[in-house]
Amino acid sequence: MAHEMGFRLSKQRKVILEELQKVTSHPTADEVYDMVRKIIPRISLGTVYRNLEFLSSQGLVLKLGGPGEQKRFDGFAEPHPHIRCEVCTAVADVECDVAVPQLPESCTAGFKILNTNVEFVGICPKCQKGQQ
Repeated sequence: MAHEMGFRLSKQRKVILEELQKVTSHPTADEVYDMVRKIIPRISLGTVYRNLEFLSSQGLVLKLGGPGEQKRFDGFAEPHPHIRCEVCTAVADVECDVAVPQLPESCTAGFKILNTNVEFVGICPKCQKGQQ
């Protein structure tokens, strides 16, 4: 995909993307940093943050989380629904085939739609056990 966009990924970006694509945990930038440091020990947290933002802006990863929420990243960049725990903020992919809604242009109030994010909010099994 990167070659189709007319640029090559640096070694750092390539490692970040590859590590992110290996997991389904939707890690935070700090967690991605911990993963990448095992391969590139001298990489800085700021470099990981900047490269995650770049990869997200290029549509190579999904950035999840609303305003004021800690961002999580998904190495599977196609729009798909997620479920987030209200208690611990863990994020998972919805495991059923749920259609991602399409918004007719007549309903967009003039906005140009760039992305669709469907997120369900609940309480994960681990946190449910802790509440009992």
